[in-house]
Amino acid sequence: MGYMTAVGSCGVCGKTFSFNPHKVPSKNNVPFCKECIDSANPIRVDKGLPEIKYSSDAYSYTEE
Repeated sequence: MGYMTAVGSCGVCGKTFSFNPHKVPSKNNVPFCKECIDSANPIRVDKGLPEIKYSSDAYSYTEE
């Protein structure tokens, strides 16, 4: 048994970050960092759009 994490660049800001590839918010397989999602959500709500939800373990490791 082992653990896995993915490392990639945010599709918005370009920052390199680690994430659970099965749970991170993404579009067309391009992941988005937690900071960008958290910054975008108030703007989305102001525009009447739903918040982007993510699980508590979206930015941590996962079991293989």
